[in-house]
Amino acid sequence: MVVWDSQQYLRFEKERTQPSRDLAMQLPPDDGSVARLIDIGCGPGNSTAVLRERYPHAEILGVDSSPEMIASAREAHPDIDFALCDVSKPEGLAALPHDVDVVFSNACIQWVPDHVRLIPALLGLLKSGGVLAVQTPMNYEEPIHRIIADLVHSPAYADKLPQAREFFNLTPPEYWELLHASAASFRMWTTAYLHTLPSHEAIMDWYRGTGLRPYLQALPDDGARAAFETEVAVRVREAYPTRSDGSVVFPFPRFFFTAVR
Repeated sequence: MVVWDSQQYLRFEKERTQPSRDLAMQLPPDDGSVARLIDIGCGPGNSTAVLRERYPHAEILGVDSSPEMIASAREAHPDIDFALCDVSKPEGLAALPHDVDVVFSNACIQWVPDHVRLIPALLGLLKSGGVLAVQTPMNYEEPIHRIIADLVHSPAYADKLPQAREFFNLTPPEYWELLHASAASFRMWTTAYLHTLPSHEAIMDWYRGTGLRPYLQALPDDGARAAFETEVAVRVREAYPTRSDGSVVFPFPRFFFTAVR
């Protein structure tokens, strides 16, 4: 099980929160019709705070499977309710409130297996006419992901690291078929964010909080983790050219959909 670090995650809070703001803008207006919301995979509460800004008088519950993330969210946002919940387990989904107006999930479901089961279950939490709004990273063709995958499957690490994929997203056509069968209506779109980061080390720091984390935790000691990070960093410097001021443009494609029950 991956142990998450809220402080590491929030080092890029602005960049990580922007997709949740863009997704929230696609939700119904605050006209009194949206009274109850759930934020699935709320992390340290930055996405839940976006929902609070959009719906200042609504009942909002943020849930996450990480005790560390929930503790951080409660400390940062005492005006919002947060609870431990693992939506990868049927009992976790069953414990959530039903007949809500919005189920929101920003950069979470890539860690949850079996989306053919998950997406209809999330739609099932909604009242009729309620909205499911999801954003999930789809940057598998970007250099950082190819670099990590190549190393994980290399002879030096093949027997040390888990070979099963850590991310469980479907393809956009598969989501189309799933939503076509499960929702009354839906929209899908992609956005490629072009983040300007100060250095190659910033890319490494970003991924220590997400994509690198499962592999670093699987390595046996600090020396092995440092060696793996060094190999990734060397390839990152080759793959991402610096700009005239020394900064690095870090493309990050993300996939969005909204669906109505």
